[in-house]
Amino acid sequence: MNSSKVYSLLLLFFLIFSFCSKKDNEEEIIVVEPTEKIYFPSITTNTWETITPEDLQWNLNKIEDLKTFLSEKNTKSFIVLYNGKIVIEEYFNNHTSTSNWYWASAGKTLTSTLSGIAQDENLLNIHDKVSDYLGTGWTSATLEKENLITCKNLLSMTAGLDDSLGDDVSADNLKYVADAGTRWAYHNVYVKMQEVVAKASNTTWTNYFNTKLRDKIGMNGVWTDIGSLNVYWSTTRSMARFGLLISANGKWENTQIVSENFINEATNTSQNINNSYGYFWWLNGKPNYHLPQSQAQFNGELIPNAPADLFCALGKNDQKIYVVPSKKIVIIRMGEAAENVNFALSNFDNDLWEKMNDVIE
Repeated sequence: MNSSKVYSLLLLFFLIFSFCSKKDNEEEIIVVEPTEKIYFPSITTNTWETITPEDLQWNLNKIEDLKTFLSEKNTKSFIVLYNGKIVIEEYFNNHTSTSNWYWASAGKTLTSTLSGIAQDENLLNIHDKVSDYLGTGWTSATLEKENLITCKNLLSMTAGLDDSLGDDVSADNLKYVADAGTRWAYHNVYVKMQEVVAKASNTTWTNYFNTKLRDKIGMNGVWTDIGSLNVYWSTTRSMARFGLLISANGKWENTQIVSENFINEATNTSQNINNSYGYFWWLNGKPNYHLPQSQAQFNGELIPNAPADLFCALGKNDQKIYVVPSKKIVIIRMGEAAENVNFALSNFDNDLWEKMNDVIE
């Protein structure tokens, strides 16, 4: 065979090989798993799409066990969302879908979110001193020590003020214990962040909340003064709407309500003392945690039975918002204390997640 024929055959072989290789590569690029779109309920009606547990291949028998457990644990309402759609919605003990109930400290996350919205609008900066907005003398600390306290210290519970003096947040009751940022303590001084937002936005806290958050995602609810605290009350579905907003990184359909950057900050460790705390959000999957009214460090995860990427809003007497990105689920629980009166975390969290794992895994 002469050299020209050999060359022609080699060229033909090369072209065929190149074509096949290119085709194979193109097929690999084309095969992409579709992304399931998050569902958002209407903000003008109470309609909400559902998805059945059967569709998700959840264990139906274990759902009945879960409902029994919830009823026995003084639950008033319980909702599970998957990718925005309702999978489970149950009401107990004469509570209904139109009944309002208090969020307790789970509502701190509303304050965090409004702070983020105000920062997004360049009305405030969480790294600024609190006194930049409230003026000096809002605590009884010296001016030097007071000026160490930033808005971020309020959001992360590191203001360095005495947490043993009760709920009163008047200046006389806000006493210096440690420099801001050096001590984590669960403290009602967080409500000062609501004053900061009101001052920065030149309106009332309630008006700013309603126009910038509540009405934009179709929530109901009202703020009620209980002593020095401002407590939110709403239906369970309204709490679920808020949980859905956060799970969607601050976006509602095509509208960014609060920036994704702020949500990322709020739902990750916010300081170097309590690894399991963001900006009023509790974080699972960390090596240790602190609890209210204690300076002790507890080793291990916050809720061992729950997914490691879970973050949550925890309120007195077991008001709960759980968000689990890896599972695409949001869970809401409202009611009386499951067992004993508690400030945030309780045994109920771990027990509930044992039941949930039986349902979804």
